[in-house]
Amino acid sequence: MVRQAQRFLISGCSGGGKSTLIRALAARGYKVVDEPGLRIVRGETNPLSPFLPWNNMEKFAARALEVAISDFNKLTQVDQTVFFDRGIVDAAVALRHSSGAKEFGASTTRFRYGSPVFIAPPWEDIFSQNAERRHSFGDALEECGRLIAAYEHLGYETAILPKVSVAQRVAFVEETARAVMSEANK
Repeated sequence: MVRQAQRFLISGCSGGGKSTLIRALAARGYKVVDEPGLRIVRGETNPLSPFLPWNNMEKFAARALEVAISDFNKLTQVDQTVFFDRGIVDAAVALRHSSGAKEFGASTTRFRYGSPVFIAPPWEDIFSQNAERRHSFGDALEECGRLIAAYEHLGYETAILPKVSVAQRVAFVEETARAVMSEANK
């Protein structure tokens, strides 16, 4: 069974370089899981679908939570380091924000990732809007603040990704993950 410390999450600002980092980690041979929300958006063929965030954020977030839990469960027997592009907490935070709920839900404590959670901070130089990312940079700033607060509330340490090249971000993530796993194996 995979150890919690081997499941790392890359979260943070939408448009902050998470997916680019995930692709670079995959190219280095790591097991990666693509962002649930992005897979949902790309899979919807009906522009009026209630599962698109700009049509119904609450339904979109609920579906993203289901996908993230499924992703997590599919990897219970994988004995290697796994990097997730967003995950259960991200979806739960979006669902809480869109529904006005006071709690995150049991899934955020039942399914745990390794700590620290890597946070892609707001980075205006690389942020762009497109057909899949329609919100503003200001929205991304607010989202990142909600996520950091949630991770800290749920007892995770966070590691802010430096605003450097992709190769340097990969090195930062690898070095941090190795240190965590080395400590966990003591």
